Amino acid sequence: MTSDLGFTCSCCGAYHPELPMNFTAEAPAVWDPAFADADDCLLSPDQCVIRGQYYFIKGMIEIPVIGSDEVFSWGVWVSLSRENFSRAADLWDTPGREAEKPYFGWLTTDLPIYPTTLNLKTHVHTRPIGERPLIELEPTDHPLALEQRTGITPDRVREIAAAVLHPDTGDE
Repeated sequence: MTSDLGFTCSCCGAYHPELPMNFTAEAPAVWDPAFADADDCLLSPDQCVIRGQYYFIKGMIEIPVIGSDEVFSWGVWVSLSRENFSRAADLWDTPGREAEKPYFGWLTTDLPIYPTTLNLKTHVHTRPIGERPLIELEPTDHPLALEQRTGITPDRVREIAAAVLHPDTGDE
């Protein structure tokens, strides 16, 4: 999902015709591409297993954009216990799965522009079939948790976009 509002990038000076409203991590921070051929490892767009003992699910940290109806989101990975991962997998294609109680998890995506986000405590809220889970951060004073609770301005969205689109500029 992108906004129809373009922006002039503070990093490269170029005009980008659309403001990205979502960025996503392809794998948990602990994933190594060498795992791809291992029998006890799996990486799909929604789930990940490492060495048959570490379990992850992909979800969305949603942040309201102040003064608009839009939501900025981070596609992130959260580690779950074996039991919760199995339960989520069992219900993956089950109508009504959104009635499931939230699962506890640890954030395993280190997002740019924030102090480390690894191992922040989360609650994983299952949503209807076809929707990624909502990741709710524990209400702490971490900047990402604060933004999830209070929202961000459109200028902050542009700042995030510039930093993510140009990670080598040192503006983290």
